[in-house]
Amino acid sequence: MALSLDREAYYRRLRRLYGSWQKGEEEYGGVDAIVVSVGVDEEIVYAKSTALQTWLFGYELTDTIMVFCEEKILFMASKKKVEFLKQVAHSKGGESANGVPAITLLVREKNESNKANFEKMIEALKASKGGKRIGVFSKDKFPGDFMRSWNDCLSKEGFEKVDISAVVAYTMAAKEDGELNLMRKAAAITSEVFTKFFKERVMEIVDADEKVRHSKLAESVEKAIEEKKYLAGADPSAVEMCYPPIIQSGGNYNLKFSVVSDKNHMHFGAITCAMGIRYKSYCSNLVRTLMVDPPQEMQDHYAFLLQLQEEMLKEMRHGTKLCDVYGAVMDVVKKQKPELLSKITKNLGFAMGIEFREGSLVINSKNQHRLKKGMVFSINVGFSDLTNKEGKKPEERTYAMFIGDTVLVDEEGPATVLTAVKKKVKNVGIFLKNEDEEEEEEEKDEAEDLLGRSSRAALLTERTRNELTAEEKRRAHQKELAAQLNEEARRRLTEQKGEQQIQKARKSNISYKNPALMPKEPHIREMKIYIDKKYETVIMPVFGIATPFHIATIKNISMSVEGDYTYLRINFYCPGSALGRNEGNIFPNPEATFVKEITYRASNMKTPGEQTVPALNLQNAFRIIKEVQKRYKTREAEEKEKEGIVKQDSLVINLNRSNPKLKDLYIRPNIAQKRMQGSLEAHVNGFRFTSVRGDKVDILYNNIKHAVFQPCDGEMIIVLHFHLKNAIMFGKKRHTDVQFYTEVGEITTDLGKHQHMHDRDDLYAEQMEREMRHKLKTAFKNFIEKVEALTKEELEFEVPFRELGFNGAPYRSTCLLQPTSSALVNCTEWPPFVVTLDEVELIHFERVQFHLKNFDMVIVYKDYSKKVTMINAIPVASLDPIKEWLNSCDLKYTEGVQSLNWTKIMKTIVDDPEGFFEQGGWSFLEPEGEGSDAEVGESESEMEDETFNPSEEDYEEEEEDSDEDYSSEAEESEYSKESLGSEEESGKDWDELEEEARKADRESQYEEEEEHGRSRKRKAPTGRGAHPRNPGPPKKKRK
Repeated sequence: MALSLDREAYYRRLRRLYGSWQKGEEEYGGVDAIVVSVGVDEEIVYAKSTALQTWLFGYELTDTIMVFCEEKILFMASKKKVEFLKQVAHSKGGESANGVPAITLLVREKNESNKANFEKMIEALKASKGGKRIGVFSKDKFPGDFMRSWNDCLSKEGFEKVDISAVVAYTMAAKEDGELNLMRKAAAITSEVFTKFFKERVMEIVDADEKVRHSKLAESVEKAIEEKKYLAGADPSAVEMCYPPIIQSGGNYNLKFSVVSDKNHMHFGAITCAMGIRYKSYCSNLVRTLMVDPPQEMQDHYAFLLQLQEEMLKEMRHGTKLCDVYGAVMDVVKKQKPELLSKITKNLGFAMGIEFREGSLVINSKNQHRLKKGMVFSINVGFSDLTNKEGKKPEERTYAMFIGDTVLVDEEGPATVLTAVKKKVKNVGIFLKNEDEEEEEEEKDEAEDLLGRSSRAALLTERTRNELTAEEKRRAHQKELAAQLNEEARRRLTEQKGEQQIQKARKSNISYKNPALMPKEPHIREMKIYIDKKYETVIMPVFGIATPFHIATIKNISMSVEGDYTYLRINFYCPGSALGRNEGNIFPNPEATFVKEITYRASNMKTPGEQTVPALNLQNAFRIIKEVQKRYKTREAEEKEKEGIVKQDSLVINLNRSNPKLKDLYIRPNIAQKRMQGSLEAHVNGFRFTSVRGDKVDILYNNIKHAVFQPCDGEMIIVLHFHLKNAIMFGKKRHTDVQFYTEVGEITTDLGKHQHMHDRDDLYAEQMEREMRHKLKTAFKNFIEKVEALTKEELEFEVPFRELGFNGAPYRSTCLLQPTSSALVNCTEWPPFVVTLDEVELIHFERVQFHLKNFDMVIVYKDYSKKVTMINAIPVASLDPIKEWLNSCDLKYTEGVQSLNWTKIMKTIVDDPEGFFEQGGWSFLEPEGEGSDAEVGESESEMEDETFNPSEEDYEEEEEDSDEDYSSEAEESEYSKESLGSEEESGKDWDELEEEARKADRESQYEEEEEHGRSRKRKAPTGRGAHPRNPGPPKKKRK
């Protein structure tokens, strides 16, 4: 059995169980040992025994007996299960090293009576503490011979049984972080299925006035969880329903979770829906009431219900008694609407986890248990048997409303809602048109029919009326997001205000800390230039004094020979020399006096008696300074690369041979000049890539921001891409994006092959490529699944949604950009493109105009100091799908016709954030925005209009010129200018236009004659080439 068991979680949870038992609170107090036996029963979905097994081992183990004694633990199971349990049974000595008693494993024989094993367990029970009272889960009764024989054995010995279900449930109720993550995921899936499937389906049914039975609708919800698009990226095999969805309407309501959806047709009134989804054994729950055309009283009751739920969330804090939470809600009802006391649900929720409903932790008037941080509850408040005074039919007269969420208890403040599905009246109300409006429309339609409007036109208007709703929905949602965006940005900027970054001064390079370190070389005494390589310093004679200058102070040097002399010119860095950005802050003390340049001269003539010419010193100095400068600059560049690099933990190597591993991969960026193959292996806390040459690159799991798996569908490579939180160094450079890929099929095709298209070889090659693609995809998927299991879902690989992809050019070339669940990526081209959606403030579309085929997308980040990202040349056809996707991700987008200067805009915002938000913040990007920039835009366009308005005299002059000698082309351009000019000028009359046409004909005639004429080197200049003062048509130019 290749199943792995999380040993740490097992020991940690077993210690918690033993800790609670040793404290001896409540039923634990009188118990000498605990017995948990699980048989086989397909009918039982939730049982305390199986829940305890899942909690300890992560799996349900059928036909298994667990005996927990004071000093030892016995497990009896089949041979396979014993193999699985051996992972936690290895311990030396009596007491396990992990602070829990040692484990004894007993193998159950299928055909024999297991008498010897039963006796061992009975002995252990008698030896534990008093040996008389055993703790059991009395409600769990499993069928089968094995369970029967074991229960008979216990009964013979006359043990006293105590039900410990409640206390064990209380021990398991406070969830660990890993469990909470699973419950959050379960809640997210429930929310997705409700919002994207159920709610949309109900809207369709109401819109189309369909007749659908409750039971059929419930079945369709169960089928929807098989589709990946509703599962928020989860594996469908790990997702199941906690209970069949309960849909009720039309006067028959029972606000419990034990009922089933009846076969009545859905009635368009108050529709209650309860559904819960279980992910990897952990449950979640959601209840909502959708209301079709609710009367005001119904809306008031619903608003009151929301108020009660808010009150309840406020009360649910660590340490509060469950009965106090119930009491606080009832007090609100008594004060505000006492008539609803009899209508409210009997209890207000229950604890939830591996079991859907924990019977001992129900929120009612009697429960004395206290809430603990980390407990998860399903809270459900409802009113039943409410009367609708406006109802005419029997099913309309009675209605109920029910809302519920999965919530997490925190230390301080109200409980956190995990099922974040909107529940205000505007979100759950479906408002149809009034009858009066319909009658008016009918009258209009009749009138139009009399006028002869075809049925097709009616159909089209109906269609457009329905289609507009998607855009309207988007707009409404975007409006909400706009307000939210400005508030959040303002709050964020005020928080950051105190953390202003200080500009770093360039570190001062001191050559020698004291004069004693100066070298005592003869060169220095002889007033020659000397280079001290150790301290990277040039010692030059200045006014007869040897003066050290650090190599960092030298900007450049040049040497020239003029006649008998060699000149060495040294330029230094000083304020004002390099007019770059932030130039003033480079120098630690910019007020000091600086040397700008020094020139030395030496003779090229050898002095009698000397071995070398004096200029040799300058030549050597020139060479060595260049050398030292190069070395210093290289080192500085490397340090700059390393600057800000966060030190990573060391990779913990797993020596186990069965590590997840992928072979024959290439790495990008390359480690060396040439690309090299290697293998990627997953270890305890990270990946290690080892190239064939032996180079190693380590990537730790905790440093991975996005792990993207790009399958080879429609691509030439299959990629695992890692976008890192902090850059890592390899190949002497820092990298935040690292990817491992392998090629699929031929990237290049030999065009020299002149083969038939149905050639056997080609067909065979295609077949082989298909098989190879499939094999690679399977290998990569297996690797990913193993890595996710190894990291306990902490590292999740995202797969881009190809159907949501669009073309754009983030860098130089166009590529397919595809969204994943948390980012927008392109991993197949290099450099890769990754934008984290959580870091995005808003998206602005530029150049969105009717006549343009492309538009640009600007991504503005929450960190305003970060440069905005531009994606150019996106086809206009992608605009709507992109808007739909951004809207579903709750990202604000705006659009405009012109391109903006984003560097300037971001600088303005960063310089004065308060002023920016006082003037309406980001609203200036809205088309109808009346922010500060709208006014700027107006004034600019006015100026343009003014510059485009030449005086009347100019016009007259232009007209005279054109009448005289301008060709048709020039005239057309002039006339188009005129039409662009003053708007008061009236259009031309027919006579003028005819005259122009005649003139144009004459011109074309000349051109024809020229073509038929003798051959010549150059044609006569026409249009703008003609001399403006030459009257009449242009003469032919002879050779």
